[in-house]
Amino acid sequence: MSNQFSWTLFNQMPLIGIMRNVPPEYTAPIAKTFSECGLTCLEITMNSAGASDSIALLSDLYGDKLNIGAGTVCTMNDLEKALNAGAGFIVTPIINEEVIATCVAENVPIFPGAYTPSEIYKAWSLGASMVKVFPAVTASYIKEVLGPLNYISLAPTGGIGLENFTSFFAAGAKAVGIGSHLFPKQIIESEDWLELGNVYNAYVEKYRQHLVTP
Repeated sequence: MSNQFSWTLFNQMPLIGIMRNVPPEYTAPIAKTFSECGLTCLEITMNSAGASDSIALLSDLYGDKLNIGAGTVCTMNDLEKALNAGAGFIVTPIINEEVIATCVAENVPIFPGAYTPSEIYKAWSLGASMVKVFPAVTASYIKEVLGPLNYISLAPTGGIGLENFTSFFAAGAKAVGIGSHLFPKQIIESEDWLELGNVYNAYVEKYRQHLVTP
């Protein structure tokens, strides 16, 4: 059974932190810092060691403060494991119609990956809550896609960091997915949670500034 997903939390700070191949012993302090700094959506990829255990732990510890989801869900087996662990939302790098249909039927937010306008439209028509545009490429691409498809909610992912993430919001994206830039290996391995908080605070401050002066 998945945890309840909060769109209120999501919309407060629509940056999805993608935690991939982070040693399981670090996931709890990372999530604590993530939440304390005002970020609200954390995705653990299913191809990470101990992914199901990490999702279950973080859902238990921070499920009332964070949306804890599963990423890199490519198969029904991945989906079953993710939902059984308590994932509140599902992200895929591809279009798997059965995975999307199951999430829609279970009322679990699903962000399938797509790239071309045809793929994006197909993912949306299948019931995607939001379409993950992967790889993101450029903000100008997002703007061009939204010209004819302005009713589709897009969450570009890949190659996005502090320097460019607000440009995707300015182009019309509803969310962004950010991976390694939010989980600096050296900082995490040194267990410098204060410095990690500085990283997160920079994103939060820049997003809030964007809301004031987009």
